Order: sequence, then C-alpha cells, then structure tokens
Amino acid sequence: MNKQQEGIVLEVIGKMAKVKASRHSDCENCGSCPGNTAIVVEALNLVDAKPGQRVAIEIREVNMLKAAFIVYMAPLLAAFAGALAGNYAASYIGMDSLLTSIAGGVGFFTLSVWYVKHFDHMARTDERMRPVVVAILSKNM
Repeated sequence: MNKQQEGIVLEVIGKMAKVKASRHSDCENCGSCPGNTAIVVEALNLVDAKPGQRVAIEIREVNMLKAAFIVYMAPLLAAFAGALAGNYAASYIGMDSLLTSIAGGVGFFTLSVWYVKHFDHMARTDERMRPVVVAILSKNM
C-alpha cells in the first residue's frame, strides 16, 4: 500500500522536484522534522511537473515501516543483544558480568547507530526508497 500526499512544487532540479507538502498524521506523530504544518520532500519527478504546480506524491508504506523499524527498533535490539553477549562473555574472560554487559550493550548500540547512518545514506541514493510525483493536480497556483 502507498501513501499519497498533495503538495506544491517549489523547485525542479533534473529529474528531482522539491515539493512542499502538508504533514499527514504519521508525520505529526513522529515530530522529527522541523516546522508545524509543512515539510519539503525531494521526490522523483516522473510526470515533468513544473514549479508552482500542485501535485500528488506517493510514498511506499513498506519503505516507511522499514525505515521506522531500523531507526527506532534496531538500536534498542542491538543494545539488548550486546548486553546479553557481554553477560555471556563474562564467564569466558573472567570479568564482572555487569561491566561486560554494559560494554557489550554500548558496543552493539554504537554499531547499530553506524548502521542507521549507513541505511540513511543508502535510502537517500536508492531511487526505490524515494517519494515519487505521480500526478499533476493543477497547472499553477
């Protein structure tokens, strides 16, 4: 399933369009973007929209769920797995299990933060993850 949102094209650069769109309920709940009512989204401009036109953009919901899981859940799960691994390793290296659990949790958490940054870079360069302008709704404002 895909989410559609309406917006106004602010600028076109090559095959990309910067679209000012109002926030939908998912964006309002997240709150990570600045501003209260609108965000600017870079979308693939497959319909050759021009600045000033009102357009419909589409974002694949699968991509939103995948990104939300990686950004929010992966670090938590990694810290938990690291703490368990540190606790398990304590008996082999002869250290206090509390210290090795903390070290493992911090280490795995740090690796997951690196992965989130890597995923963000991949998502920015992967055209399948980008929003797409799917229709021109009006010629100009």
